[in-house]
This record gives sequence, structure tokens and C-alpha cells, in this order.
Amino acid sequence: MTAVGIACVMQTDLALGAIRHLGYPEYLLPLLGVWNLLGVAALLLIGFPRLKEWAYAGFAFELSSAAYSHVVTGGPWPAIAGPIILLVLALASYLLRPENRRLH
Repeated sequence: MTAVGIACVMQTDLALGAIRHLGYPEYLLPLLGVWNLLGVAALLLIGFPRLKEWAYAGFAFELSSAAYSHVVTGGPWPAIAGPIILLVLALASYLLRPENRRLH
């Protein structure tokens, strides 16, 4: 998610191509990038379990929406698989957290 956030903030050719293909306005890239980087920072912070829950939820919303958008616009398989793979990794990270890092 760090790499995705940096690519969005820097508005790389890959990120611009993807957002144009999906039909979203380019001005969303820096916003999405900042939110991604803030989500990563939230996961790396010690403590703050509720903030981590929201970060995981944000990643789930973003990645599932990205996969869906690529499917609907007829994106190529790698464009669809990328968000799905990241979503599976985020879900695994969420589910495999130690007990002391979960909300009770």
C-alpha cells in the first residue's frame, strides 16, 4: 500500500493510466495516495487498535472498489488481479494479528 500511495501522490504514468482507464478524475490520485500513506502509518503505529481497524476497513473499501471498477470497465486480468491480491494480503494481515493487537 506504501508503493500504491507513493505512485498516486507522484502521479506516475502507471497510476495516471489506470485512473484514466477507469474514468475517474485525475485530481483523485493525490488524495488516494495521501489516504493510503496515512493508512500505512496507522498500521505501523504502536497502539491505537481502533485506528488500525479503520485503516484496514479503508484498504478493504479501496481495494474492492478498484477491483470492481477494473472488472466493470473491462480491464485486463493483471489490473483486476492486482487489487484482489492486495486485498487478500490485507485480509490475511488483519486476521493473523496477535490477540493483544485486536479490539475486544
